[in-house]
Amino acid sequence: MVVTAERRERLLTSPWWRGIAAVVVGALPALAFPEPSLWWLAGVALVPWLLLLRSATTARRAALDGWLGGAGFLLAVHHWLLPSLHVFILVLAGLLGSLWVPWGVLTRRLLGGTPGPGRVAAALVVLPAGWLLAELVRSWEYLGGPWGLLGASQWQVPAALRVASVGGVWLVGFLLVALNTALAALVSAPRARMAAVAGVAACSAVVAGVWAWAPVPRPAGSVRIAVVQPGVIEGPARRFDREEQLTRQLAGRGVDLVVWGESSVGEDLGDRPDLRDRLAALSRAVGADLLVNVDARRSDRPGIFKSSVLVGPQGPTGDRYDKMRLVPFGEYVPARSLLGWATSVGKAATEDRRRGTGPVVMRLPGGDGLRVGPLVCFESAFPDMSRQLARDGAQVLVAQSATSTFQHSWAPQQHASLAALRAAETWRPVVHATLTGVSAVAGPRGRTVGEWLGTDRSAFAVHDVPLARGTSPYVRYGDWTVYGSVGILIVFCAAEGVRLSRLRAARRREVRKPVR
Repeated sequence: MVVTAERRERLLTSPWWRGIAAVVVGALPALAFPEPSLWWLAGVALVPWLLLLRSATTARRAALDGWLGGAGFLLAVHHWLLPSLHVFILVLAGLLGSLWVPWGVLTRRLLGGTPGPGRVAAALVVLPAGWLLAELVRSWEYLGGPWGLLGASQWQVPAALRVASVGGVWLVGFLLVALNTALAALVSAPRARMAAVAGVAACSAVVAGVWAWAPVPRPAGSVRIAVVQPGVIEGPARRFDREEQLTRQLAGRGVDLVVWGESSVGEDLGDRPDLRDRLAALSRAVGADLLVNVDARRSDRPGIFKSSVLVGPQGPTGDRYDKMRLVPFGEYVPARSLLGWATSVGKAATEDRRRGTGPVVMRLPGGDGLRVGPLVCFESAFPDMSRQLARDGAQVLVAQSATSTFQHSWAPQQHASLAALRAAETWRPVVHATLTGVSAVAGPRGRTVGEWLGTDRSAFAVHDVPLARGTSPYVRYGDWTVYGSVGILIVFCAAEGVRLSRLRAARRREVRKPVR
């Protein structure tokens, strides 16, 4: 069917069609993430959304298209939460999608109409900064955390991982939005095509420069770590039996550490000396410490905790890390007095888990014992947590996870892919151990070590994990990309304030001019 110019104009101005289009084009970047893993799509996926926003006839319409597109993006990236949250996921997407309202207005201001080179040049830095600000706000743990950051879609691209070592996932996301902005301007702004081409060239130059000159970690030997993945098994007792059976098969394999997934132990070891003794016996049989995860009501403190516990030949060593950042609704209900009704329509937590007080670096036995930094599930999505563990001296980061609720969705693959980013950012290998898959290991540069244990496996895997020396630029300098983006937005807003003030003054002078 041929779409005439008149029909196209009607579609672009129809509020209903524009709203549907905004949701659809906003959802496109989700295809760059696992499971589809069309990573290359991230370089162009925002272009349709940008073109829609620039065509808005008013700032209010651009704001609405930004909101609907943001909601579409979040729904697509988190669609696997639907069985747990039901209709509440629409409420969350609507609330968080509003964070893209300023981005929509900025896009219309800088790319709308017939922009010249100056406006396009400004768009190449202001729009990425605006996108990062939206991602930063939604990354607050109480708003859902940093799952699905645009830069995380590039976890398997070596050049992007090198960029992440310099500026974290934030710098990768900034460059992706800048590239999309340049391509959108190339298509829609004939007066500024040279500026758009320069934008594409600048993005390429930054990546090439980082690849050529950024420092890399120095090799520091290796450590042998086993991951135990029992698979989908109902009941904590039967799951423990399977984990015990798999772990016994590691005897004689020379492993230095055995890692079990999140909630691998369903009873507090202080209340269950029989489980404590079985774990100690396993440690003696294998010749290595076990890092297990206890999800239970504590015997020494009130409430339910999710805790990484190190167990040696004599039992628990005393090293324990209590999960600090909990999954909203999954492990606690925010403002339960107001939102407690969510437990009646989904799988929200009926009782809030308790939070730990700080990160912990555990040391294995021996004079030069390996220093391990544990994270629990959702926490591997937070760049600042792995960065802090690296600063505290951790040589290996271990993320213990359980995504069995979302076993047949994109969630297990998305979660496992984060290991590569956290490893590249910190120059520390990351062991991602799960109950039911996907379990994975990434080396200090973010490259996959060995094979992933998929969601169809009940098995163990032994990995010779490479270690590294040195401090990555991201660990050293932190979120400088975020701070720079905030600075860009402040300067732009100040410049806009001056421009509007001068425009109003000129209009007043025009009104006061005598008529001849």
